[in-house]
Amino acid sequence: MSRRADEIRKRMAKKKKSRPLSGKADLPVVWEKEAVMEEEEKYTGIIRSYEGGPETLKDTGHPLIRPDVFLLKLFLSATLVLGMAVVFKEQSPKLDAIRTAAKASLEHEFQFAAVSSWYQKQFGHPLALFQTDMLSAGKAPLKGEYAVPASGKVTENFKANGQGVLVETDRPTVEAIDEGVVLEAGEKPDTGLTIVVQHADGSESWYGNLESADVALYDTVVTGKELGTIKVNENKKGTYYFAIKKGDNFIDPIQVISFD
Repeated sequence: MSRRADEIRKRMAKKKKSRPLSGKADLPVVWEKEAVMEEEEKYTGIIRSYEGGPETLKDTGHPLIRPDVFLLKLFLSATLVLGMAVVFKEQSPKLDAIRTAAKASLEHEFQFAAVSSWYQKQFGHPLALFQTDMLSAGKAPLKGEYAVPASGKVTENFKANGQGVLVETDRPTVEAIDEGVVLEAGEKPDTGLTIVVQHADGSESWYGNLESADVALYDTVVTGKELGTIKVNENKKGTYYFAIKKGDNFIDPIQVISFD
């Protein structure tokens, strides 16, 4: 493979020396073809020789773009959209099952964390669609246990609002209780700046009343990863909101986490 590549490079260099450039306009074409060849060799292992001039490149199109594949994907996408439009327009009882499945897939959150966890177990590294920061990982908890987002004193328990707890702490940041994917990172009416992390089992952990966020949407986080800073008062203490949601219901965090 390397011998073939060397032969092609020598042939191209010889041809460029023997063919005088007509002007500056020829330079970009030569550099573009060389860049295309190097990138294709690097990522696909396929050696191609682009010996034609600008006319050849114009006639054949970009060697890394296949119009037939692009048109096929476009056709399949259009067919899918048209098919779903017909399903929802026609009120036939035979299509009820399809409509129900389509609505369910749109109304429920995609299990990003579960997919990422499965992919990592199968292939040994995180899915490339998600950004991963492994350097700031803390000590991983035992199976069935959660890390503490920020130790402190519970000032409002689960019974007060039926969703989460308020914790007073002197810690500057909150940390992820388990690995997962950031599902939300923004303002909420009742809890201010809130970060929601989805975990591999489908559960969610909520961290609210924050001053700033250190993660972005769809970031992959590990246990102990700092998610954001807590608003503090003049006594260097702050109060953050924390909740755990499983399915459609919130559970009492004190049942699974000790904040002391």
